[in-house]
Amino acid sequence: MKIVVFPHILAKSFVAITIYPLIILKKPEFKNDIVLINHEKIHLKQQLELLWIIFFVWFIIEYLVRLIQYGNFYLAYKNISFEREAYANEYDLDYLKKRKAFDFIKFL
Repeated sequence: MKIVVFPHILAKSFVAITIYPLIILKKPEFKNDIVLINHEKIHLKQQLELLWIIFFVWFIIEYLVRLIQYGNFYLAYKNISFEREAYANEYDLDYLKKRKAFDFIKFL
């Protein structure tokens, strides 16, 4: 895992994105946000499990399904199983030590 800062690459509403093996942050000070970094590390694990490309295909398909379901871009994003797992566990800094493979499925 490598953490990099690219302030202009992310949309206004996003502070970070993970594209294995990188965690891309909008601002350098976000490197010190342990909750944000933990959230993004959960995404790294998800991407490894699904061999990266499958993760992104699944992410986009689930986002579109959620968009139809909720009719709202933000609610669709927040209800993607990968995001639900990451948000639910971002404050548990030991989560990745005890997480079982493919645990995101519990959040479908």
